[in-house]
Amino acid sequence: MSSRRDFIATSFQSVGLATVGSLLWAGYGDLTKKSPLVLRPPGALNEKDFLSACIKCDLCSIACKNRDTNIDLKTGLSKEPTIKVAKAGGNTLIGTPYFTPRDIPCYMCEDIPCAKACPSGALDMKTLLDKNNKANINNSSMGLAVIHKESCIAFWGIQCDACYRVCPLMDDALTLEYKRNKRTGKHSYLLPVVNSNSCTGCGLCEQACISEKSAIVVLPDKISKGRAGDHYVKGWDEKDQQRVKNSKGLTTKTKHTKENITNYLNESSF
Repeated sequence: MSSRRDFIATSFQSVGLATVGSLLWAGYGDLTKKSPLVLRPPGALNEKDFLSACIKCDLCSIACKNRDTNIDLKTGLSKEPTIKVAKAGGNTLIGTPYFTPRDIPCYMCEDIPCAKACPSGALDMKTLLDKNNKANINNSSMGLAVIHKESCIAFWGIQCDACYRVCPLMDDALTLEYKRNKRTGKHSYLLPVVNSNSCTGCGLCEQACISEKSAIVVLPDKISKGRAGDHYVKGWDEKDQQRVKNSKGLTTKTKHTKENITNYLNESSF
């Protein structure tokens, strides 16, 4: 009888521990899924689909570690790879790959070994192919570089083009805008400008920034990019008509909603 009672007690303990463990893991999973600032390797699906597809095999990180860009020329040994695997205690789901540009950016390997190594499709090579079905790292969209003008010394009038010089898509993803410095009357600002249509989110600019805390940071597209809405149309862009073909129009609750638009314009004071 004693052994039977022990067996039943042990069984209940096991079930209880399993239940608590599953609840804790579910809670941790929900917490990490709500963390919006994680940067994934090239070709990553949107975060929800990525987390469903990633099997946490570490193959992308291993492929990244073995690249020439991560070999110390002095010692011949592998340096820490760009792609890291999340561990417990962070805001990234355990076992999933991510990178931190300020520490180690993506070096834009032309053959994209990390995505090729992915067996589950969480890193989708199809999104990285050009018109000739060849791998093109410039098609990646890991995030978007965003500039904090108040801390960027270029906006102070101090000449700095560190981010511009290191950009692998110089004069495309990152350009310099020349603007007259009215304060001195003799100098020009060299202002960095990011083109969201070309920026891959590699983070080389963030690492190169000379500020104590980088004035240019890479954020996930979902966080960094806005959305104008389907009721705004680029009249000069024929392709834009496809984007708004299912639009239901603009809905507003302002006092002008019920008024005739021509009357409203004619009665304005400008």
